[in-house]
Parts: sequence; structure tokens; C-alpha cells
Amino acid sequence: MNNDCCTPKSNFDLAVIGAGSAGFSAAITAAEAGTRVALIGHGLIGGTCVNVGCVPSKVMIRAAEAIHGAKVAKRFPGLSGMAQVDDWAALIAGKDALVTGLRQKKYADLLPGYENVTYIDEGAARLVEGGVQVGTRRIAVPKIVIATGGRPSLPAIPGIADVPTLDSTSLLALETLPESLVFLGGGYIGAELAQMMARMGVKVTVVCRSRLLPQVEPEVSEALTQVFRGEGIAMHCGVTYDACHADGGRAVLCIEEDGRRLELTAEHLVVTAGRAPNTEGLGLAEMGIETDRRGAIMVGDDMATSRAGVYGAGDVTNRDQFVYMAAYGAKLAATNAMGGAERYDNSAMPWVVFTDPQVAGVGLTEEQAIAAGYEVKTSVLGLDNVPRALAARDTRGVIKLLADTKTDRLLGGVIMAPEGSDSVQTLAMALKFGMTAKALGETIFPYLTTVEGLKLAAQTFDKDVAKLSCCAG
Repeated sequence: MNNDCCTPKSNFDLAVIGAGSAGFSAAITAAEAGTRVALIGHGLIGGTCVNVGCVPSKVMIRAAEAIHGAKVAKRFPGLSGMAQVDDWAALIAGKDALVTGLRQKKYADLLPGYENVTYIDEGAARLVEGGVQVGTRRIAVPKIVIATGGRPSLPAIPGIADVPTLDSTSLLALETLPESLVFLGGGYIGAELAQMMARMGVKVTVVCRSRLLPQVEPEVSEALTQVFRGEGIAMHCGVTYDACHADGGRAVLCIEEDGRRLELTAEHLVVTAGRAPNTEGLGLAEMGIETDRRGAIMVGDDMATSRAGVYGAGDVTNRDQFVYMAAYGAKLAATNAMGGAERYDNSAMPWVVFTDPQVAGVGLTEEQAIAAGYEVKTSVLGLDNVPRALAARDTRGVIKLLADTKTDRLLGGVIMAPEGSDSVQTLAMALKFGMTAKALGETIFPYLTTVEGLKLAAQTFDKDVAKLSCCAG
């Protein structure tokens, strides 16, 4: 690593703005190809995922699962259990220690291993003619990758500035465990964190304009909603909200549901209704770089922006908002900035929502497939048909597959199961290599596994698997 402030202006071939997952992916890709890289810091090194997103949230979700697992041990005859939060501060401290360690090991400590990467953290970056302005320093560079990430956004609800609010970042940094929370937004972030906090012993209410996880198949959305209600989470779906106010230091959200006006009160209002790209101050408009209605940088399949020589990757763009897709897109951006011709392909991109049961999918939904012009056939299988779920005495969940009626080729699917995240990659591979439903149903799977449910769901296109013996078919 070279941090010499007197480095000649012509010392770099590529500038990467942002030192999160996307930024590091772009910098490492370019550095390994011999490119001289200026990696320009934007916020805390490591970005969203390791610091305030994936890592800390999954630590807390796992902790909440331990509490829940003890409480539901009675589903097995002869067992009982109980667990609770004894020391919230200690739990948060443990989470923070893991985050600090991973940030150091997977980000800061990597830099010395790449001699042609110069890490620059001297102030805000701004694109200028011929390069990048960083604080008082101007860096001349022919190619640029913007990877500045995103942040939670605050909806324009009258009165919201006057009530105690939290977002996904501040929620995970609370010094004391709250008594009650209202979550505004039922997307994957809201769903994960709402269930986690409910299992920690907090009285939780979820409010969403449409339904829980509106992007997933409706059968799955409904099944997960029932799980949430069974755990004591108050669900208000398909509602409108138009005002907030404070009442004795508490947050009050005004909603309209089924023609009724309701006021929902809690210690905090947790806003998980969307994220905004970090584009302020970059000088995008002045450089002719197009953005969408959210302000996200628009990039093509080559990750190029509307300005020659400038590329984008990760949450700052209009592409998929997943850390692994940010790293993938950044790798393509760096490769193409160096003269490559790689194209972004998310046709077999798996995704996971870390609720319990987990919800994981890949490919098209039924609605998307029909809109794309396919003649679609579907298979829906409850987990009460999967031996693994029966043995675990936990049949919460459903598997849905869809295929092209004319060719039998699989188009997509979703699995809601306690171990869904570790099963979806099989379906991703099936889609990547053009597998048919018949071929998936004929593939050998190990017995008493969750992933065997994919085989059973594939067989359900043509037969009633409830009539099969164990491992038959």
C-alpha cells in the first residue's frame, strides 16, 4: 500500500470511489491485473455489509433464533425450554466485536497485500474533468468506478421528524432493549429485523402498504404473515399511512386500514421502507451521468454510466441491492474499465430473506414469467410433505416452482423453510444450466434433507407425492 501524498498525478490508471464490498472488489480485480488503483474512501471502510448490514443483523437474528428455539422445544414430546435476553449490552458488545474483527481482517488488513493500490481517505470525493477531486487533492485518472453504496431513507410523512425514529443501523446500535416498536415497511430488511426484535421480547407491530415481502410469491408472503402472527407480531398489511406525531416521547403512526382510522403507538418507529443511493456531492449532473428517479446511477449491462470512462457498481446503482451482486458488478466494472467486455447476468441470481423460516428464491416469479410471455405451469408444495420437516416437527413453509409449459424448462422458484438459504443454490444451478422440471424430479437427493423438498416439488408438477413411499420416485 502506498499512501504518499506526493504521488504524481499520473500515477493511477483507475480510481475507485468507495471502500465497501463493491469498491474492494473493483480495486482487487484491477490490481490483480496490474492496474494502478486509487481506492478512495467513502465512509467507514468495509461499507454497509460488514459494518451495519449483513453481518451485524445476522448475528442478532441468530441470537434471536436461539431464544425462539428454546421456547418452542416443547414441540417435541417430553421437552421444554426457556431463554431470554439477560444482558442486552453484552449481546450488542459481542456483535460489535465481531464486526470490528471482520472489518479489520477482510478490509483494512488486505490493503498492504496490493502494492499497486493506494488507499486515499482525505475527504469527500467529487468527479471533475480528467479525474477526481478528493478534499484539496486532484487525482488525474482516465477511468473511474463509483461504488459509494446506499443508506436508509426516510419517507416524507408529515410529522415524522418529530417522533423518535430508528433505521436498520441505529436499531442495531440501541444501548437498551426497547419495550415496543412499530416497523414501517415489510420488505426483507423490515421482515428480518421485526421478527428478530419480537423474539428478543419486544412488542412488535409491522405496517406495510401492500403485503409482507411484496416481491415474493403471494403464497409465501401469506404463509410468512401467518408465522409472524403466530409469534405475536401485530400485522397491518394493505394500509395507508399519512401522519406521525409524538405522544409523551413515544411515536404515533396514523394509518387507515379497511376504512378505519387507527393510531399505532410505540417507543420507536423503525423505518425500513427503502434505501437511498449515496450520490450527494459526487458531481454527477455536472458530469452528465444519468440517474433514475431514486437518484441511483443508471448503468448498462457493462456497468458503464452515461459518461465514457465512468462505471458504477453496488447499491449506488440501479442494479440488484445485494452485497454479492455489488461485488460481482464491481468486478465486471473494473474488468470493462480495463478494456474487457463482460456483461451483467442476474438470470440465476439466488436471494435470501433471513426470517425464520428463511425465504429464498431464484429466477422469475409467476407474475414476471407471465409478463415475459411464457405459458407457465406451477407446483406448490407444503413442507408437511417434506420428511425433513416432519422429523424436525416444524412444517412451517412452502415450496413453489414454475416452469415453461411448452419446454418444461424451470423458470424460477422459491423455498420457505427453516433451512431454505442452504437449499436454494441447488435450484440456482438447475436454472443456470437449463434444467427441466422432469430432470429435477428425477435427480437423486439425500433423504431427510430440506433440499429434497425441491425434488418433491418438481415431482408435484405431475403427481401427488403424498402417495409415494419414502424415497420413491
